[in-house]
Amino acid sequence: MATVLSVSGSPSASSRTNRLLRHLDERLVAHGHHVVPLDVRTIPAEALLGADFRHPAIVEATELFARADGVVVGSPVYKAAYSGVLKALLDLLPQYALSGKTVLPLATGGSLAHVLAIDYALRPVLTSMGAAHIVQGWFTLDKDLTVDDDGSLTVAPAAEEALARVVDQFSAALGSAPLLAAAS
Repeated sequence: MATVLSVSGSPSASSRTNRLLRHLDERLVAHGHHVVPLDVRTIPAEALLGADFRHPAIVEATELFARADGVVVGSPVYKAAYSGVLKALLDLLPQYALSGKTVLPLATGGSLAHVLAIDYALRPVLTSMGAAHIVQGWFTLDKDLTVDDDGSLTVAPAAEEALARVVDQFSAALGSAPLLAAAS
């Protein structure tokens, strides 16, 4: 069983990106992984923007990265790049915080014009942080994510299938047991 840190880089409390990550966390748990969620927006802004490396929330986030075997990094795309709140956190982590880790980059956005943000904005940063293996990432259109009245997330069938495939590849790269057909 691998420990997976699931990092939501969305600045919004009602984020579809955050809901998508928590939805995918369930699939990782079904694979037998221990998933630890981290919503960057909950880290105090003064710690992030003031680059306070000694702030307890930054120290805790750094420790979470150190303990993880794999990391899922999700962000909404703004102006063809990942979110500023995610950038602020990544800037405060040790240079090689992802050394030896398997990483799954995910992004959400309103237009296919931003689909390359994973490969041209996020992947280079993850690589520079020493990620051992960055699996194929995935961009999901906002229109494929619906927040229901009860706050749950419904993912369009084609997007759900694609996301299941990349999560399963990530899980396999971590060395998990095969997912039971009943759980998929």
